[in-house]
Amino acid sequence: MVLVTVRLPPQATLTQAMRRLGLSEEEVDTGYGLVLIDPGQGLYGLRVSEEAARRIDPEAGGGPYADPRIEPYGPPG
Repeated sequence: MVLVTVRLPPQATLTQAMRRLGLSEEEVDTGYGLVLIDPGQGLYGLRVSEEAARRIDPEAGGGPYADPRIEPYGPPG
């Protein structure tokens, strides 16, 4: 899976995003969901398969972006 950004109407849902972008449930990380990044610009983050990311119209969004695992660094303080 890779991260992409997409522009959607305010208060968009994951189902609406998938329908608008022509994505199936198998192509989207539904557990990650649709994450609002910038409400002013209607910009959301979404994890999709690499194949799906290639099909998304560049006018609808950006990416793909790396999605590195985030974990603590060093022993707990």
